[in-house]
Amino acid sequence: MNKISFRNDYSVIAHKKIIEKLNNFKNEINTGYAEDYHTENAKKKITALIKRNSDIYFLTGGTQTNMVLISAVLRPHEAVIAASTAHINVHETGAIEGQGHKIITVNKTDGKLTVEDIKKILDNHTDCHMVKPKLVFITNATEVGTVYNKNELKDLYEFCHKNDLYLYLDGARLAVSFSACDIKLDDYAKYTDAFYIGGTKIGSPLGEALIINNKELNKDFSYLIKHFGAMLAKGFVPAICFEALFEDDLYFKLGQDQNEKASYMTKKLKEIDVKLRYESPTNQVFAMLDNEKIKELEKDFIFERWDEKTVRFVVAFHNTYDEIDLLIEKIKNN
Repeated sequence: MNKISFRNDYSVIAHKKIIEKLNNFKNEINTGYAEDYHTENAKKKITALIKRNSDIYFLTGGTQTNMVLISAVLRPHEAVIAASTAHINVHETGAIEGQGHKIITVNKTDGKLTVEDIKKILDNHTDCHMVKPKLVFITNATEVGTVYNKNELKDLYEFCHKNDLYLYLDGARLAVSFSACDIKLDDYAKYTDAFYIGGTKIGSPLGEALIINNKELNKDFSYLIKHFGAMLAKGFVPAICFEALFEDDLYFKLGQDQNEKASYMTKKLKEIDVKLRYESPTNQVFAMLDNEKIKELEKDFIFERWDEKTVRFVVAFHNTYDEIDLLIEKIKNN
């Protein structure tokens, strides 16, 4: 049989409703560079949800979005504060550093920054002989499947503004955060200077919606998108995807469905006495297995080895309960 994949949440082209939406407009003629009806319509849908007149841009992927936003708003001597597990630190091939901005990391096992973490960084960067911390980078859900709650987000935002810092939130897996914490979409607009709504990891073939809430960060932003090679000629394509994602609450339903299936997987793993490396309320499950069992699993399943004793299973929109049951049975019998 073909191997069943729990490797990530972006391994198939797209959710069927997004494919249907794209197919509906396959022969339509559109203006390029996000100057089209679909872009405006998708922006209207997002504006209604965030309840704020923020500036919205559609880019193709998360690394590109992070690099463009961070590079656009920081001056040459300014730096980013991030958890050691942060995507920009671990999985973006020096994209931020390549633009001349140091990432000041905080060693975190839970993937989450606190006000105290940031305060310690500021206390250690006091003069012009060191880079100047200017932007705080966080993710919801984090790379280890944890989530911030509303009070944590609000505290970070208020501290940042009192200390002349920007707060930027990577939303690659924002969809799975909603049923896992008490933060609503309009809260992200209130308590960040900028954030993005991830599409790639929730059923879109491509696309992230970057939301800039702080108007001072928006100056010449279209020029900067073009400057960094991130302006898509067919800008209507990610816009159509977001039109589909925000019809009938599809975006939120997909996130909740993935979390529920991952919760089912977690429950079944515990029933067969498999220990978890991290406890996550989202679609990422971190299971601790011995090497022989991992090798047996790899015959029928695709997943990621997280560290020497841990594998990560990611439940995507296309995964089924039957596939999870097959995984559990394989672990149990080997």
